[in-house]
Amino acid sequence: MSETKPNPLLNLNYETSIEDLGNDYFDEVAAAKFPQHILRFRNNRILPTLDLNSDSVADDHFIEAFGKFRAARPFLALRYHGYQFGQYNPFLGDGRGFLYGQVRGTDGVLYDFGTKGSGRTPYSRTADGRLTLKGGVREVLAAETLHQLGVNTSRCFCLIETGESLWRGDEPSPTRSSVMIRFSRSHIRFGTFERLHYIKRPDLIKKLLDRIIKDYYPSIQDNDLDKYAKFYLELVERVAKLVAQWMAAGFCHGVLNTDNMSITGESFDYGPYAFIPTYNPQFTAAYFDYGRRYSYGNQPFICKLNLEMLGDPLSTIMSPRAIEAGLAQFDGYYQEYYHQLMLKRLGFEEFPPTEAQLLLKTTIRLLRNNEISYHGFFAELAEGFNHGWKDDSSLILENASFANLVGDEWREIYHKILNHLPDSEMEKISDRLKLYNPKTALVRPVIESVWEPIDRYNDWQPFYDLLETIWSKQ
Repeated sequence: MSETKPNPLLNLNYETSIEDLGNDYFDEVAAAKFPQHILRFRNNRILPTLDLNSDSVADDHFIEAFGKFRAARPFLALRYHGYQFGQYNPFLGDGRGFLYGQVRGTDGVLYDFGTKGSGRTPYSRTADGRLTLKGGVREVLAAETLHQLGVNTSRCFCLIETGESLWRGDEPSPTRSSVMIRFSRSHIRFGTFERLHYIKRPDLIKKLLDRIIKDYYPSIQDNDLDKYAKFYLELVERVAKLVAQWMAAGFCHGVLNTDNMSITGESFDYGPYAFIPTYNPQFTAAYFDYGRRYSYGNQPFICKLNLEMLGDPLSTIMSPRAIEAGLAQFDGYYQEYYHQLMLKRLGFEEFPPTEAQLLLKTTIRLLRNNEISYHGFFAELAEGFNHGWKDDSSLILENASFANLVGDEWREIYHKILNHLPDSEMEKISDRLKLYNPKTALVRPVIESVWEPIDRYNDWQPFYDLLETIWSKQ
């Protein structure tokens, strides 16, 4: 890299929205010094949002900015608390990451660069502040997969291997280390407000919420008399829509503590996540979730509960009745969005509610009772769809690997719906099926199949090949 060529990542027009709030919300920290810097992933697909292109940003630019951390701005470890598995924990905060900086995208949206694995902070407690390389690989794959599936998610901007050996109880150790940069709408969490409530500072709650509304809720005017009620209602809708996206995608986050809930309604922080292999509401992603609190099927309830708990700090500056009224809308929002998304996975846009309910109910029962691959069902539906299905119900999914499990009931319902639609709709159904149902699913064996070559042979090609497949929705 030429010394005379400025680093475009260091010279972005960084904003100071969080920093301007003052140090009641964060601690200034320094990044760790790492013995090695190997760029393993760079997300060129995000660069246009920063008014950059891949030709103008070299690998060394990523390493200088996000591995060696040669930025001239302060790095901020945000303070927060949270309910973890239902128990309040006042000893949290950014323990292995910090807010690197905030930038305005070409779309006018304010984004955060946040680190993961960048070293110890005042909130690390006994941890080392590092991220395993496997953890980084898994988060890259989760974020890109969810993004391609239409989920409102944070994304990984880059992943750098850092040359240290880490010891972990849930991975064969020693294991390799990394630092990851997350690109998201905001790193402010429900737990950020819970901490301010815990220390009895409603003034700081109001100050923070005013900034959040200004930055992330543009439809709400500062002079609206009921702006806090409007904010809460919109947050309820965003979270309901997000969990509907997870459920339709067959995604189980794994750890939905309140410190893992974003105040913008965005999905982030992918630790022990998993995509369900079959439709099983009891499926649990985290091995340590012995009570199945955060099981796949429990996610809508937990997200609603977390919104209810957020109401405690918010009630110090807004009407509890407004909170109650906003929360009461959650179930309706969730059902509406979930039904819309599932119908699209089945190839349809809209049709009579009674028929829609029957098709969805029958589809879920079919998947659950027969333990058919959740992702395989929709992928084979897309692959096998043809115009003959409208003429003869026995042809529907006749060549699927699970054809003998489908049964006449589901085929007859699907056939009846097809016959309610004009012939011109058949191509649109085919297009929807292919758009919303990729052939490749990020289930655990697929992740392990790309990690093993990295771990054993330092072979990254299967990882890059999988990302190309994810991006192409194949």
